[in-house]
Amino acid sequence: MFQTFSTNRPTPNQRKTRLQKLRDSLKKQKLHAFLIPRANAFQGEYVPPSDERLAWLTGFTGSAGTAAILPNHAALFTDGRYTLQAQTQLQNTEIKTYPPNLLAPWLAQQLPQKARIGYDPWLHTTASLNALRQALTKKTIALIPQTPNPIDEIWKDQPDPPNTPVEIHPLAFAGKSSSAKRAAIAKELRRQKHDAFILTDPASLCWLLNIRGRDVPHTPFLLCFGILEKTGRAALFLNSSRLSNETRAHLGEDVAICPPESFADRLRALKGRTARLAETQAPDRIRMILEEAGASVVLASDPCLLPKARKNRAERQGAREAHRMDGIALAKFLCWLDREGACGEIDEIRAVRKLEEFRREEPALQEISFDTISGAGANGAIVHYKVDEESNRRLRAGDLYLVDSGGQYRHGTTDITRTVAIGARAARPSGEMRDRFTRVLRGHIALARARFPEGTAGSQLDVLARAPLWEAGLDFDHGTGHGVGSYLSVHEGPQGISSRAGAPLYEGMVLSNEPGYYKAGFYGIRIENLMLVRAAARVRGGGERVMLSFETLTLAPIDRFLIMAEMLSVEERFWLDSYHGEVYRRLSSFLDKDIRAWLEEATAPLS
Repeated sequence: MFQTFSTNRPTPNQRKTRLQKLRDSLKKQKLHAFLIPRANAFQGEYVPPSDERLAWLTGFTGSAGTAAILPNHAALFTDGRYTLQAQTQLQNTEIKTYPPNLLAPWLAQQLPQKARIGYDPWLHTTASLNALRQALTKKTIALIPQTPNPIDEIWKDQPDPPNTPVEIHPLAFAGKSSSAKRAAIAKELRRQKHDAFILTDPASLCWLLNIRGRDVPHTPFLLCFGILEKTGRAALFLNSSRLSNETRAHLGEDVAICPPESFADRLRALKGRTARLAETQAPDRIRMILEEAGASVVLASDPCLLPKARKNRAERQGAREAHRMDGIALAKFLCWLDREGACGEIDEIRAVRKLEEFRREEPALQEISFDTISGAGANGAIVHYKVDEESNRRLRAGDLYLVDSGGQYRHGTTDITRTVAIGARAARPSGEMRDRFTRVLRGHIALARARFPEGTAGSQLDVLARAPLWEAGLDFDHGTGHGVGSYLSVHEGPQGISSRAGAPLYEGMVLSNEPGYYKAGFYGIRIENLMLVRAAARVRGGGERVMLSFETLTLAPIDRFLIMAEMLSVEERFWLDSYHGEVYRRLSSFLDKDIRAWLEEATAPLS
């Protein structure tokens, strides 16, 4: 499934009718409010159409947010990535937009003492509910679980849940067998005296069993639960019709296939035993079932997170190969954009389709890794802008065009952002645009060149990418980098680079490096490459500590028309020229003569 562009949001009358039906349902249940997160039972960023309850009710299509519906008020709480998008999609409605940290204060202000807030326990984690309860204790506001979800009862044409076939992720790409992975995680469970771990994160489940699926757009997930015993045996809860003889053989005798409807009974069978749950990932309903059955619940981290994030040798080499293939497509696209972008006939949707066309020329491509962000002019200032038929805008000479895209290859997952000056040969970008772009580039280079001791957290590196913007009183309202999976999710934890990213960085982790600048109503700038954490070259004399550094994986030119070379230091110019030289060396032999000539010019050293 590649990108679609239909608007497919409720009309004003539909939104009004749906909100009223929900409010009627709440009144019957004697509830003062109901919470609708953009989530499903697997708490992932990407959800199938059957779980798009927030978009169906409100019309907001961002990948993060929670709506609170009261009898006479409604509000959406979402982060800085989606502020402009939410304001646009919810304009002329009763739904007001606020930052996520204001959810509890807003509820406390709007609701009376001893109010009852309804929520679906399959859609909220234990950690998030505990934090909300704590914030509402002064008004003795109660959180009341609701099953079934009242939205499901009024959503008459709700799509069926996905049921795609299970696919094998070959050992050549996985680098380690499922039995070896299960043995390692089981050993950790025994060390912690845990009898079982409940697998609720599709990324962890797919990684552990070396399987993939197509249950959600753009991410090769299977939406199903699993249980890993301390013995290394596992149970996988999904319809057996999703398995072929080959996939059954791949899973082996130590992985039991169980119908999804038996999951609750298998949880109850853990009575008297210790079950481990990922506090920030598992839906609270699972904790409720376990505790009601008499199991001892331990809320801890997902033991698969760190070994999944630390890519093995095969996965590292796969990432390099995926970026080589992706770089070929990007070179073709950026060449086409340079030559055709200012003709007046190219719009944001056509640009997305052209980029997908170039990516599809590579047989190893399975999917794009997320809906391409294709923003011209003011649309580029919307951090997670998603073009549709209503918002689609033509590219014009003088525009800055921001394109954030990626591919899912069997070898690995890619994510790249480039900002391009449309028609720059004739319509030179403004001095402000070039200044802001160069500051973003300097921050990008500072992070790419970083050397840091083993154990350093992403929060300690975040300032490197922001400092050149801070010098001019500027900043950006999103994280600098996120982890990336290996033919899994384009957003992977625990690693990250932001003020809140406290997880240590280890060799083998893949992260993005994507500082930006956004001038609302005018343009957006972001430069994103993926990087692999690796051992740093030893300094003369050996040094005293183990040091790490980054290997840049992404291969695509950075727009030289937007760079103020005089703002770059000698070290920054050397990095950029070296990077561009590597781009040309790695890609040129796979391009035809015409595109190769364009790439040679685009990667030439700064004059």
